[in-house]
Amino acid sequence: MKNSFAALAGLLLCAPLAAHELPPDPEPQPVDAVMTAFGWDADKVEIRTQEIADGFYVLFGMGGNIAVSSGEDGVLLVDDQVPAVMPKLRRAMRKQGDRDVDFVINTHWHFDHADGNLVLGKEDNTWLVSHSNSRVMMQRDNPVNLVMAAATQKAYPPEALPDITFDDIMQFHINGEQVDVMHFGPAHTTGDAIVFFQGRNAVHMGDVFNNAGYPFIDAANGGTLDGVIRNCLEVLAMTDANTVIIPGHGELATQAEFGDYITMLEIVQLEMLAMIADGKSLEEIQAAGITAPWDEKRGDPTIFLNRSYVSLTTRYHP
Repeated sequence: MKNSFAALAGLLLCAPLAAHELPPDPEPQPVDAVMTAFGWDADKVEIRTQEIADGFYVLFGMGGNIAVSSGEDGVLLVDDQVPAVMPKLRRAMRKQGDRDVDFVINTHWHFDHADGNLVLGKEDNTWLVSHSNSRVMMQRDNPVNLVMAAATQKAYPPEALPDITFDDIMQFHINGEQVDVMHFGPAHTTGDAIVFFQGRNAVHMGDVFNNAGYPFIDAANGGTLDGVIRNCLEVLAMTDANTVIIPGHGELATQAEFGDYITMLEIVQLEMLAMIADGKSLEEIQAAGITAPWDEKRGDPTIFLNRSYVSLTTRYHP
């Protein structure tokens, strides 16, 4: 089934597309204003901790999920949310016996996953790690088009920029296990890092996998729906029934739940590509209800369909 999806989608992606009218971009606003518009309130947020194994847990708060590995070699985080919740994150970590942060791997450059760099890079002298494309994005002001609003993410100061970057794969050997940090091409952004904790049989997907709703495709900054699917299939092939899959947002998932997410994306992409090839507009695609089977679980598909449409009609990243 997956092979037939991939073959048909490949044919449609490689076919020439007629010109399509793109939706207008909202006027960019400061990040704080956009967070308020989306109902994010640092004063009200509570940090929740879920232990996966001894010395390995996930912090849920305001922004992307944080994986924490701690042990005799130090403390490594995957993502670090936003400065406003850093005091609460520190308190949650102290309850686990952890204090200063030695390493942070940014799964990508978006503010809700990487703005904690502004604190940790300065206060803890934390070593910051990302894909090379994410570091480039962090060096300049960038608009993030969320459809309902757009945020201007400001360039980071030197102390908040990644100290170490990679292009395809790198490894950490820390706290008794190998941690593989991998990039499989453009997906949610052009600089996504997938982090696989080999000893724990756990993988942090960043926003390539959103288990709280539909994924956000940052099409304005090189993200692609087909790239998200390709990344997910690469990771799926590395997992087994016991793998703990950590999404960028939402609850931890099993391999089976992750597979269902991929199937949903494949079906939506296939139907969307066929409608695009038939000259349908974004409004017609939205009205067709192609996400209806999943809307009750995943919520409003407006942002997902909008950004997917843009990613599939403007360019294709092989």
